[in-house]
Amino acid sequence: MKKIFIKYTSITATVAIFLILCMNLLLTMHQQKSQQFDSFYSKLEQVIHTLENNLEDLRLLNESLDEDYLTRAKAAAYVLDRQEEISMDVDEMQYLANLLNVDEVHVIDRSGFIVYSSVSAYIGIDMDAHDQTRPFLDLINDNENAFLIQEARPNAAEGRIMQYVGVARRDQMGVIQVGFKPTRQLAAQSRNTYDYIFSKFPTNIGEELFVVNAATGEMLGHSGGLTGSYAAECYQADALPGCTKGAYLTGPLGQPMYVVSRRYNNVYLCAAMPVRMLLESLLLDTLTALCYMMLVEIVVILLLNYLLRKKVIDGIHEIIKSLDAIRDGHLDTAIAIHGNREFEELSCGINSMLKSIIHLSDRTSAIIEISGFPMAAFEYDRSLNHVFVTSGLSELLELPEQEAATLYGNASLLDGYIRGLTAAPVEGETDIFRINDSRYLHIHMSESAEGYLGIITDVTADILQKKQLQYENTHDHLTDLYKYSHFLQLASEKLQEMPKGQICALIMLDLDSFKTVNDTYGHNFGDRYLQGFASVMSAMPEDHFLCARRSGDEFCMMIHGCRTEAGILHFLDLFFAALSQKEVPVSDTESSHISASAGYACAGNSSCDISELLAHADEALYTVKNDSKGTYAGYEAAGER
Repeated sequence: MKKIFIKYTSITATVAIFLILCMNLLLTMHQQKSQQFDSFYSKLEQVIHTLENNLEDLRLLNESLDEDYLTRAKAAAYVLDRQEEISMDVDEMQYLANLLNVDEVHVIDRSGFIVYSSVSAYIGIDMDAHDQTRPFLDLINDNENAFLIQEARPNAAEGRIMQYVGVARRDQMGVIQVGFKPTRQLAAQSRNTYDYIFSKFPTNIGEELFVVNAATGEMLGHSGGLTGSYAAECYQADALPGCTKGAYLTGPLGQPMYVVSRRYNNVYLCAAMPVRMLLESLLLDTLTALCYMMLVEIVVILLLNYLLRKKVIDGIHEIIKSLDAIRDGHLDTAIAIHGNREFEELSCGINSMLKSIIHLSDRTSAIIEISGFPMAAFEYDRSLNHVFVTSGLSELLELPEQEAATLYGNASLLDGYIRGLTAAPVEGETDIFRINDSRYLHIHMSESAEGYLGIITDVTADILQKKQLQYENTHDHLTDLYKYSHFLQLASEKLQEMPKGQICALIMLDLDSFKTVNDTYGHNFGDRYLQGFASVMSAMPEDHFLCARRSGDEFCMMIHGCRTEAGILHFLDLFFAALSQKEVPVSDTESSHISASAGYACAGNSSCDISELLAHADEALYTVKNDSKGTYAGYEAAGER
């Protein structure tokens, strides 16, 4: 009987193990594919978000610089038109260029020739002789307010990349032209290349990010650089539309690849990795589980073999009575049948099983610890006070030993504690809760007719990484101030939510002579100079100040929560007083004060337009920069000036 029982028990247990493994394998494969798709989809979303942010930053930069360059060109025309007789040599023209903070200044006469210039080699150039210079001739016969802002391109004289702005002269026929080196635009454009963006995104071993032109099939960028061959199926444009929900395609050397694609404008953004790497992880987990289950099978069979060596004759009711007490929650009940050697051994076996059940949490905890995954579990029955927990639960919940013992001994207390803990999930997340400033947990509860089963995992690293990415998307990397695009969003929200009876102000700030600072002390000091200025902005009261870096040495602020303009001026005085005390070390023995100018525009109701307020503040800033520098002024409407 014993041999037959062991035989069929072994067969049944082995079949059950393999069925469980097969179902687990199928479920894990689906889950692993889903997780990989979510990971790839998230990375492609971040790439698209970065591309759009970079394009917006470039557009704002070009708009800002075009307006600034046109202002400088008009200023040059204003100066030169007030010269009764122009006879400026190259040095004087260069002095004017330096005064206006431009790279070149040229005077074009009515015949279309450059007659005066800050660059001696350009004097005498015929503007009609080259496609780059010819468009400026149209300004000679236009009205006095005509102007032309040309995009950056190689100039006619030397082939250097320059951006030129021309305005028609007022007092005589001719054109005043100024030129700029488009360093900032080119740098902004370089940050929006696929190779640059891919270099900033971390990829796991074997993962690839690439982009393919949807029309031509050309490989436009790859996370490993455009140095390899891209003839495999996974890189072909006609195969990528079918990968929007994930698909398997043939990769290099014929190996299968798991590919996820996103259509963005006229390109396909793709992420891929070898299927082999997915299978290796899956097989390792399956083999590990098989070993543990086979070990459990051997242990169970040996235990059953031990129990079956006992005779089942007398004492069956005594055993049932003891088992009923155990079922009622008395887990400390010990079965002791005396007078019969077989039942005494059976009693010991049942007591051993009971002890194993009591300490099941410890064994489960050991398996979890071996896996290295920060997870804990608990289970309790409504009809019992005993709670089944794994050893890592108190550590994850950061419970003191005495409090944990109290909760584990009373299912109602534990139920109330868990419900209080899960009352307020983290905003934007599902089943994720904040325990303290440094720990986030994923708590999943499953309810059955008997009670509750809970699984708790530590997701702190994932949440903190997500928060870090969110921070990097909204803050400037050099100054830690808000990025301009995020500032516009926050300022618009504050303006719309501004209570009746309050006013706010939009302030544009510009560092005085920042180019001179960079040229004198170098760009490293220039960065410290910008950071020193940003630190003064960051030190302002958060309940009244919203600060951001616009671009280069341009900054902006919003002062809110004031009832009168006098309140706005109070906070501006507070800021400039703090700025006057700020010094940035130039060397071990020298330091430099920070000087800045500002213009502000006030808003008395929530219907005002942010862009219009910033334009007014920028106009006030321009007045300060021309008149005095180092201070601030408010915007005055045309009728108030």
